[in-house]
Amino acid sequence: MKAGFALVLPLLLTMISAQIAHWGGCPDPPVQPKFNLQKYLGKWYEIAKLPAQFEKGQCIEANYSIRDDGSIKVFNSEILKGEFRTIEGTAVVQDIKEPAKMGITFSYLIPYTPYWVLSTDYEQSAVVYSCTDILSLFHVDFAWILGRTRSLPADIVLRAKDLFTNNNIDVSKMILTHQQGCDVDSVN
Repeated sequence: MKAGFALVLPLLLTMISAQIAHWGGCPDPPVQPKFNLQKYLGKWYEIAKLPAQFEKGQCIEANYSIRDDGSIKVFNSEILKGEFRTIEGTAVVQDIKEPAKMGITFSYLIPYTPYWVLSTDYEQSAVVYSCTDILSLFHVDFAWILGRTRSLPADIVLRAKDLFTNNNIDVSKMILTHQQGCDVDSVN
């Protein structure tokens, strides 16, 4: 066991080096009550996020739609170093009793990770959280503030940050996503 841990630890540390890690298990914040997936579908723009190794560009957006098999197609795009990049993933509602708690993956080789909609009004903004527990010793947070437009009023962003903070999610290192000069139309 110790040898296995010694081999895995450097890989885990490399994987989370760009992430925000905290001691202990993941927080368990409440999610959007009576979540309506159909109203949530469509295009969302990333307004702010906790730094993530897999999102380094600007003009980041996501488009959610239902596939024929009932799963959710997740089409993300960004502009990185002047190049338009996309990735397609799959999200699923993991418990019909809590549809705001979804799982998401961008590879058949990687298991679903949490994608929890903590709050949304469906028309203007959404607050999304994900957490990965590492060996029950620490956890890595991912948090996003999304908008139906490329910018949101400052009071909405502040309320979203307060929602995270009030649920023991540290967003002190949250950064705004650059959403200006996004002249490349996505091919969703």
